[in-house]
Amino acid sequence: MEANKTILQMKYARIVAIFAKESGLALEDALAFFYDSDTYKFISEGVADMHCRSDEYLADELMIEYKEKQA
Repeated sequence: MEANKTILQMKYARIVAIFAKESGLALEDALAFFYDSDTYKFISEGVADMHCRSDEYLADELMIEYKEKQA
């Protein structure tokens, strides 16, 4: 299933804002990490309908990915 591009962009903004707050990163850094992440790739490609999951869930997935890459 493919989501509406405008709605996806709004969802991305919410995910990045949550991720930035939880990680302590600046919004610009959080956005850069997001667009280079597997989480973004899965959402944008519609893998497993990731775009249907909550913003909080996706931000948590992004945080897990961030912590793994920091280790």
